[in-house]
Amino acid sequence: MKTAVSVPDELFRRAEAAARRLHVSRSHLYSTAIAEFLERKRDNAVTERLNEVYSRESSKLDPAFHRAQMKTLEKDSW
Repeated sequence: MKTAVSVPDELFRRAEAAARRLHVSRSHLYSTAIAEFLERKRDNAVTERLNEVYSRESSKLDPAFHRAQMKTLEKDSW
Protein backbone atom coordinates (compact mmCIF):
# COMPACT_ATOMS: atom_id res chain seq x y z
CA MET A 1 0.00 0.00 0.00
CA LYS A 2 1.33 3.39 -0.88
CA THR A 3 0.87 6.21 1.61
CA ALA A 4 2.26 9.65 2.39
CA VAL A 5 3.41 10.70 5.83
CA SER A 6 4.99 13.84 7.20
CA VAL A 7 8.06 13.57 9.42
CA PRO A 8 10.34 16.24 10.85
CA ASP A 9 13.27 17.10 8.56
CA GLU A 10 15.92 15.86 11.00
CA LEU A 11 14.15 12.52 11.45
CA PHE A 12 13.87 12.16 7.69
CA ARG A 13 17.62 12.80 7.28
CA ARG A 14 18.44 10.27 9.97
CA ALA A 15 16.14 7.70 8.39
CA GLU A 16 17.68 8.27 4.97
CA ALA A 17 21.17 7.79 6.40
CA ALA A 18 20.10 4.63 8.23
CA ALA A 19 18.50 3.17 5.09
CA ARG A 20 21.69 3.79 3.11
CA ARG A 21 23.87 2.34 5.86
CA LEU A 22 21.65 -0.75 6.18
CA HIS A 23 21.31 -1.12 2.39
CA VAL A 24 17.51 -1.17 2.55
CA SER A 25 14.91 0.95 0.87
CA ARG A 26 13.22 3.80 2.72
CA SER A 27 9.95 1.87 2.49
CA HIS A 28 11.54 -1.20 4.05
CA LEU A 29 13.05 0.88 6.85
CA TYR A 30 9.74 2.59 7.64
CA SER A 31 7.76 -0.66 7.42
CA THR A 32 10.18 -2.43 9.74
CA ALA A 33 10.12 0.46 12.21
CA ILE A 34 6.32 0.54 12.28
CA ALA A 35 6.10 -3.25 12.69
CA GLU A 36 8.56 -3.21 15.59
CA PHE A 37 6.76 -0.28 17.21
CA LEU A 38 3.41 -2.06 17.01
CA GLU A 39 4.89 -5.31 18.34
CA ARG A 40 6.36 -3.47 21.35
CA LYS A 41 3.01 -1.82 22.00
CA ARG A 42 1.29 -5.20 21.84
CA ASP A 43 3.85 -6.71 24.22
CA ASN A 44 3.46 -3.75 26.59
CA ALA A 45 -0.31 -4.21 26.59
CA VAL A 46 0.10 -7.87 27.56
CA THR A 47 2.52 -6.93 30.35
CA GLU A 48 0.21 -4.20 31.61
CA ARG A 49 -2.71 -6.63 31.67
CA LEU A 50 -0.68 -9.26 33.54
CA ASN A 51 0.50 -6.64 36.03
CA GLU A 52 -3.11 -5.61 36.57
CA VAL A 53 -4.20 -9.21 37.18
CA TYR A 54 -1.30 -10.02 39.52
CA SER A 55 -1.66 -6.77 41.46
CA ARG A 56 -4.97 -8.07 42.79
CA GLU A 57 -3.32 -11.15 44.31
CA SER A 58 -1.23 -11.24 47.45
CA SER A 59 2.40 -12.07 46.77
CA LYS A 60 3.06 -13.13 50.35
CA LEU A 61 4.42 -16.65 50.69
CA ASP A 62 2.88 -19.19 52.97
CA PRO A 63 5.19 -19.35 56.05
CA ALA A 64 5.67 -23.12 55.73
CA PHE A 65 6.62 -22.78 52.09
CA HIS A 66 9.04 -19.98 52.95
CA ARG A 67 10.75 -22.14 55.60
CA ALA A 68 11.08 -25.00 53.12
CA GLN A 69 12.66 -22.65 50.57
CA MET A 70 15.12 -21.35 53.14
CA LYS A 71 16.18 -24.89 54.11
CA THR A 72 16.78 -25.73 50.44
CA LEU A 73 18.86 -22.60 49.90
CA GLU A 74 21.02 -23.37 52.94
CA LYS A 75 22.06 -26.66 51.28
CA ASP A 76 23.14 -24.98 48.02
CA SER A 77 26.73 -23.86 47.62
CA TRP A 78 26.67 -20.40 46.17
